[in-house]
Amino acid sequence: MRVSTKSRFAVNAMIDLALRQSAGPVALASISQRQKISLSYLEQLFSHMRRVGLVESTRGPGGGYTLGRDVADITVADIVMAVDEPMEDQREDERSMGMSRSLWQGLHATMLDQMAGISLQSLVREQQDAGVQVETTPRRRPLMSPPPPKAVRSLAPNSVFAFGRSFAA
Repeated sequence: MRVSTKSRFAVNAMIDLALRQSAGPVALASISQRQKISLSYLEQLFSHMRRVGLVESTRGPGGGYTLGRDVADITVADIVMAVDEPMEDQREDERSMGMSRSLWQGLHATMLDQMAGISLQSLVREQQDAGVQVETTPRRRPLMSPPPPKAVRSLAPNSVFAFGRSFAA
């Protein structure tokens, strides 16, 4: 089993989400900026994770994603299995494995067991211990935009003819 870039991005995004969800749903655009991951790629990853219940989405203004389960109940194995194709779908790899197929399947199972022992909560705690700064209040857009400034009214004439009339009066 290989740990793909897709898996690494998904784990990093989930850590980011877990760190910030206490302030409300987290927008993928903000995760994209912080983690330097394409927004469209994140949308694909989160749709896979939403299907298996790792995250929940909230639509509309102020919407975004929150964890679908308690942070202690999500493991790295859960995240990896949600975004990567299962072993059965890797037909090309099976052909190249040949007689060592059982070895690779055993290694795959061992890696998943190791990943199942790492909770998202432990990764979040690790980040907090490392001093990662997390904003406590969500940045929200104002519900109403401020009123436009009042137009300045000039008493000066606005044409040559009005200017001429100002001398006649």
